[in-house]
Amino acid sequence: MEKLQEHLIKAKAFTIKKTLQIYVPIRQFFYDLIHPDYSAVTDVYVLMFLADTVDFIIIVFGFWAFGKHSAAADITSSLSEDQVPGPFLVMVLIQFGTMVVDRALYLRKTVLGKVIFQVILVFGIHFWMFFILPSVTERKFSQNLVAQLWYFVKCVYFGLSAYQIRCGYPTRVLGNFLTKSYNYVNLFLFQGFRLVPFLTELRAVMDWVWTDTTLSLSSWICVEDIYAHIFILKCWRESEKRYPQPRGQKKKKVVKYGMGGMIIVLLICIVWFPLLFMSLIKSVAGVINQPLDVSVTITLGGYQPIFTMSAQQSQLKIMEQPKFNTFMRSFSTNTGAMQFLENYEREDITVAELEGNSNSLWTISPPSKQKMIQELIDFNSSFSLVLSWSIQRNMTLGAKAEIATDKLSFLLKNNTRKNIAKMIAGNDTESSNTPVTIEKIYPYYVKAPSDSNSKPIKQLLSENNFMNITIILSRDNVTTSNSEWWVLNLTGSRIYNQESQALELVVFNDKVSPPSLGFLAGYGIMGLYASVVLVIGKFVREFFSGISHSIMFEELPNVDRILKLCTDIFLVRETGELELEEDLYAKLIFLYRSPETMIKWTREKTN
Repeated sequence: MEKLQEHLIKAKAFTIKKTLQIYVPIRQFFYDLIHPDYSAVTDVYVLMFLADTVDFIIIVFGFWAFGKHSAAADITSSLSEDQVPGPFLVMVLIQFGTMVVDRALYLRKTVLGKVIFQVILVFGIHFWMFFILPSVTERKFSQNLVAQLWYFVKCVYFGLSAYQIRCGYPTRVLGNFLTKSYNYVNLFLFQGFRLVPFLTELRAVMDWVWTDTTLSLSSWICVEDIYAHIFILKCWRESEKRYPQPRGQKKKKVVKYGMGGMIIVLLICIVWFPLLFMSLIKSVAGVINQPLDVSVTITLGGYQPIFTMSAQQSQLKIMEQPKFNTFMRSFSTNTGAMQFLENYEREDITVAELEGNSNSLWTISPPSKQKMIQELIDFNSSFSLVLSWSIQRNMTLGAKAEIATDKLSFLLKNNTRKNIAKMIAGNDTESSNTPVTIEKIYPYYVKAPSDSNSKPIKQLLSENNFMNITIILSRDNVTTSNSEWWVLNLTGSRIYNQESQALELVVFNDKVSPPSLGFLAGYGIMGLYASVVLVIGKFVREFFSGISHSIMFEELPNVDRILKLCTDIFLVRETGELELEEDLYAKLIFLYRSPETMIKWTREKTN
C-alpha cells in the first residue's frame, strides 16, 4: 500500500509537471499578446471590414455552392417566390453577426475579447469548412471553387486580425476613415457610403452603444450629422482653392454646356422616359408571343355549350406575305384601321383555323332539351347566344397573363329562334337538315394583349359588320347511340379554306417586353409616371427649391474652426474627458443657434 501510494504521488506529480509544461507556454503566449512590452499601435479595421464584406457578397451570389442540391439552390428564384432558404438565412445572419461583434470589439479596444473571438472563429470555420460543409454538399473542399474563394478571403481576414492583435488597438478612433483627406475621391466615396440604406444609422447607433460618452443618442447623431456636413463643405472649399474662379469672369462654355447640358438632357429623358420606354421596348426589343392554343365556345341560353373547338400547332398559321399584302390593301381606305395596323407586322398576326365540327358531343338531357325548345319558341322572353374565346400564350416570354379571354352576348331574332327550335326537335327532316344562319355575331378579328383581356378590334370591326355563321345539328343515324353534335360554318370571305365548313379567327398578338425588362414594362405608362417620374421629380424639386432656408449653413467660406471643434469633441471623448465633451457639444450647438457667431467663426483667415 505504501509503494502504491508512492507511485500515485509520483504519477500525480508527473501529470502536473507535463500539464504545466503545456499550459504555461500557452498562457505566456496569450499573456504576451495581451500585455506586450512594446507594440506599434496600428489600425487595420477597415481592411478587415472590407474582407468581411467580400465574404458577405460571396455568400449571397454563390449560395448554390454551399447547399446539397447545387442545381436547385438558386437564391434569386427563391427570393422572387418569397421563399427564404434556411441555410442561406443562417449563413447571412452569422456573417453579419461577426461583423457587428468585430465592430464592438474595435470600439471597446479590448484585445482579450479579440483574441477569444479569433480563436473561436478559427476553430469554428475550419471545422465547418473541412468537416461539415463536405458532408452537407457531398463534395470535397478541393472541388468546391466558391468555398475555396470564401475561405481564401477569410484567411486574409484572419491574417489582418492576428496583426491587429499583435500590434494592439489604437487608443483613439476619430471619425470615419473616409474623412482623413479632403479631395474629390474621399468626397464621392463618403457620399456613396451615406447613400447605403441604414448603414449610416447602424454605424452611428453602434458607436454610441460601445463608446463611453455623456451625450444622448439624439445628441450623438446631431454631432455626426454636423461633422458629415462640415466635411463635405471642406472638400468643396478645398476644390475651389485648387481650381479658383477669377472675379468678374464669366463661366466657361465647357462648364456650362458640360454640366448644364447634361442636366437638361437628363431632365428631358426623365420626363419622357415612360413614353419612350414603352414605345421602344416592344417595337425594338419586343418579343413575338405566338399563341399556343385558340379555343372558341358557343352557348345557347345558358345551357350546355353547343360548340367547342380548339386550334393548335399546324392549325395556327402566320399569314404569308402575299396574303398579308392583300389584307393590308383591303383596309387602305380606312384611316382608323390603317392607324391600328401600323403597330403590327406580319409575324404578329396569327390565323386560327377551327374545325367546323364540334370536338365534343352535345349530351344535353331530354328534360333540358325540351325546356330549351320551349324557351326558344316563347317570343315573350329574350333568348341569347354567348360566344366566348380564349387565347393561351407562353408565360415565360414575358406575358402578364397566360390566357386572354373574352365573351360576347347577342339576342337572337324570333325567326332564328324558331328555326333552331325546329332543328333541335328533329320532327321535320327538311328543317333538321337545313342550316340556320345567325347574323352578325362572329368577331373575325380579335386582339391578344399581354394581359388577360382579349377584345374584338373595333378599328377593323363594328357591331354592324360582325360576320355571319351557320349552325346545324348533326345526328348519328348509323349506330344506336343517337349521338348529336353541332356543325358551324363561317360565311363570307376567309383567308384560308374557302370551301370547307370551318371557323376562322384572326388574332393580333401584342409584342411582350423581354423578361429582363418585364418588371418595368409591367407598370404601364401611367404606372411609370406615378412611380418613377413623380418620385424622381419630387427629389429634383427638393434640390432646386428650399435653398434659401439653408444658405447660412451651406455658404460657409471657411469651415476649419467648426471642423476642429468636431474633432476636439471626438478627441476629448477618447481621452475620457467627458465633462469637457459636454462643454464642447454645448459650444457647437450654440454656434449653430447664433448666426452672428457663425459668421465670425467662418470668416476667411486674413494674413
